[in-house]
Amino acid sequence: MPGHTHDHEHEHRHEHGHDHGSAEDVTLRVKAIEQLLVEKGLLDPAAMEKLIDLYENRIGPRNGAKVVAKAWADPDYRARLLANSPAALAELGFTGMQGEETIVVENTADVHNMVVCTLCSCYPWPTLGLPPSWYKSPPYRSRAVKDPRGVLEEFGVSIPAETEVRVWDSNAELRYLVLPRRPEGTEGLSEDQLAELVTRNSMIGVGLPKSPAEAQS
Repeated sequence: MPGHTHDHEHEHRHEHGHDHGSAEDVTLRVKAIEQLLVEKGLLDPAAMEKLIDLYENRIGPRNGAKVVAKAWADPDYRARLLANSPAALAELGFTGMQGEETIVVENTADVHNMVVCTLCSCYPWPTLGLPPSWYKSPPYRSRAVKDPRGVLEEFGVSIPAETEVRVWDSNAELRYLVLPRRPEGTEGLSEDQLAELVTRNSMIGVGLPKSPAEAQS
């Protein structure tokens, strides 16, 4: 799998036909169509914002949280998830468009993983919903590779110097999902309770799961 540490040369594995301007071009076209629909009274901007928020922050990430919680609670499922991610995700019904070949990478005491899409915004929709705006921004797409520790610090995540940081470049063929480390003090919690600790950012690798105390506050 194409893992990249911050000390290694970065490789691009996107499909031919993508270029640095393609994502921006699509964004401009979408904005133009959206504006036209608004002007014709066919689209309510407020309703659109609510819909985007629903899929970006609520529905999508909750699917991924279920996957992480099951992996934390069920060692056999965790082993299947890491050995054959698409098949294990399909066990929970998470497959289809933009998620057919999602690979799960595990955070450990020795390795911290984070995900980027350097040329556009490839993202595992079935498990994480819509990508956040910062994930699609040029600064994140470039700096995540060049200065991953600096980016993590800006997200409030401090990684020990002895821990390797691996950056995974999602593309049209492969998308990545981070399996974060299980928080301490969560023994005995149900899968539903564990899922409440999982954050979207922890599954991208730029955040950490909540502690039980944080989840209750």
